[in-house]
Amino acid sequence: MGFGDFVQICSRTPLPLCSVVKSKKHLLLSTGEKINDFDPGSLTVGILPQCYARSIEVANTVVFQIGNAFVNIGALGVILFMIYSIRRKYTAIGRSEYAFFFELCLVLIVFTLVVDCGVSPPGSGSYPFFVAVQIALASACSWVLAVIGFLGFRLWEDGTHRSMLLVRGTAFVGFAVSFLVALFTFNSWSHSSQYNTTNAVGLFVVMYVLNALAVLLFIICQLFVSLFIIGNAWAAGSTLLGVFFLAAGQVITYGFSNAICKSVKHYLDGLFFGSICNIFALMMVYKTWDMTTDDDLEFSVSVNNEKDILYSNESF
Repeated sequence: MGFGDFVQICSRTPLPLCSVVKSKKHLLLSTGEKINDFDPGSLTVGILPQCYARSIEVANTVVFQIGNAFVNIGALGVILFMIYSIRRKYTAIGRSEYAFFFELCLVLIVFTLVVDCGVSPPGSGSYPFFVAVQIALASACSWVLAVIGFLGFRLWEDGTHRSMLLVRGTAFVGFAVSFLVALFTFNSWSHSSQYNTTNAVGLFVVMYVLNALAVLLFIICQLFVSLFIIGNAWAAGSTLLGVFFLAAGQVITYGFSNAICKSVKHYLDGLFFGSICNIFALMMVYKTWDMTTDDDLEFSVSVNNEKDILYSNESF
């Protein structure tokens, strides 16, 4: 497998983008015959996985990845709870930045449901655009993580307009770069060999190199802050636990999806367990922030408690 080739990845894992990227190698492997004068535009399907979760029909509507859909629906509730908890810590460091990150994750889960469940079915005209948005949101979340990882060093004042402009600007750049690269790849808008449906090197670099570097930068920053600045071993432990869940999700998704799919008779595949691991990794991101920040109790007194204090003072 060459660098940037999705053949091996898509043959093992039913990623949404596999329906829109194409490969001459995949066609050769499927037919077992040598094809001369190959025309990339003659391919009408993407790279088909060896095994994927079966679909179900509900009210004359075909729903794909039903198991993964339940996981992502549950993830929506978990992320909403984390956003609510972050908003309640009024004076915590990085409150606004982390809330923005989890709001991005919430939007990403929504688009994942749209793509995975077939709301925009593969083969439709809108499908490549929804997949491009999903990839772009994943990049935006990764790049935002890299920025908020530096909040613990107090290099700038958190929660200010400048800080939020930096976070939102980074998210916009990450989104725009990935979205454009994905669209140019899916639609073969460029004559360059690196941006077409049969050679997705640019998309591969964005998805698996730049995003991985951004997440790695966040992990290094969190471990350094936890161990050497605030001296909280529990926070470092939660970060490492998040790394474990993230790594386990990637290994299951890309390494064992076929084995899982075949062993459970096509009811589930690696995406189901990968999504579970990813939501646990997000929970560890929240837990690490929660353990490394304290809310000022002076500003957390409720209005009812203030009234009770005033009433008790008047009684004396």
